Amino acid sequence: MARISLSPPRTPFVRLMEWYSKRTYGKVLEPGAALAHNRRVLMADVGFERKVAKFDALDPQLKDLAVMATSAAIGCSWCMDFGYWESRAHGTDHRKLQDIPMWRDSAAYTPLERDVLEYAEAMTATPPEVDDVLAATLLDELGEAAFVELTTMVAVENLRSRINAALGLTSQGFKDSCDIPGVSPAGETAAPPKAA
Repeated sequence: MARISLSPPRTPFVRLMEWYSKRTYGKVLEPGAALAHNRRVLMADVGFERKVAKFDALDPQLKDLAVMATSAAIGCSWCMDFGYWESRAHGTDHRKLQDIPMWRDSAAYTPLERDVLEYAEAMTATPPEVDDVLAATLLDELGEAAFVELTTMVAVENLRSRINAALGLTSQGFKDSCDIPGVSPAGETAAPPKAA
C-alpha cells in the first residue's frame, strides 16, 4: 500500500503528466502520481529521466540487466515490475529477466552479463562493495564511456528504487501484460502487450 496518496491535486501540469503517461505506458505511472505532490520534484525527475533515456554508450540489454539487478537488490517490486515490461519491449530475453534474483545459479548469462550483475549488486550494497578487479574487468570489456554509463545507470536505479520502495509503491501489473504474449495467466487468449 502506497504511503502517500496517488491522487495528487489535479493541476494542469499533473493532467499533462497523466495524459503523457497513459499515452506512453497505458496507465498513469504511480511514481509520477506520488511525486506530483511536489511539482518541482516531479519536474526535475521528468527532465532527468528524459536525459537518462538518451544515454547510448552501453548495450541496452546490459543496461536492462544492471537496472533489474539493482531493483532486485533493493527489493523494489514496482521497479521490478516496470523494469521487466520495459526490458521485454527492448527485446531482452525473458529467462534472463526472470532469473535475475537468482542469477548466480542460472545458466542464462554470459560471463560479461554476470560481471554486470555482480557490479550492480556490489554498487548497490551499503556501503558499496565494488572491488578493483571487477571494475578493471568491466572497464576493459566495455570501454570507458560504457563503464561510466553502467555505473550511472546503477546509481540512477538506486535513486528510483529507493524512492519507490520508501513510498510503498508496488507492482502495477506491467509484467503481467508481457509474460506470455497472447495468453493470459488463466490460459485464455489475451491481447498482445502495448509497445513502449
